[in-house]
Amino acid sequence: MPLASFMRGTGQRFVYILRSVSEPTRHYVGSTSDVGERLTWHNSEFAGHTVHHQPWRVIVSIEFPEEQAALRFERYLKSGSGRAFANRHFNPQEPTPLGTEP
Repeated sequence: MPLASFMRGTGQRFVYILRSVSEPTRHYVGSTSDVGERLTWHNSEFAGHTVHHQPWRVIVSIEFPEEQAALRFERYLKSGSGRAFANRHFNPQEPTPLGTEP
């Protein structure tokens, strides 16, 4: 079953930004209904794309009452202006802007 189908209809959703502890210039943006469970998955051996930059920590998570709003904000954060927004508001003390990692 595709992940998008599996997540549909779960009610409240969170958009989160992770930072790699081992490579602080690495960031990941995602959405979920359970941030703690999702962080555990990103730090597991089954994590897919994020497995190579473990461990991860949450730098921000924002709750939305509806999945569609969360998905729109997640998509925005992955855009150029969204990365600039995230860097300005969620990454003020870090020297490397979000989304500019090699």
